[in-house]
Amino acid sequence: MSRFKNFIQDEDGIGVVEMILIVVVLIGLVVLFKDKLTALVTDIFSTITERSKEV
Repeated sequence: MSRFKNFIQDEDGIGVVEMILIVVVLIGLVVLFKDKLTALVTDIFSTITERSKEV
């Protein structure tokens, strides 16, 4: 019974669960804002291309 109690009270895996939740939230945000992110990155690269010709 003490092994089960120690298992329940063990908090070593909490960091892993938090990291997984953060990754899931970030993936969800990317999926939700995919179109806007694509437009933003395209705009940034076109600006870089245009300004590199000036140099």
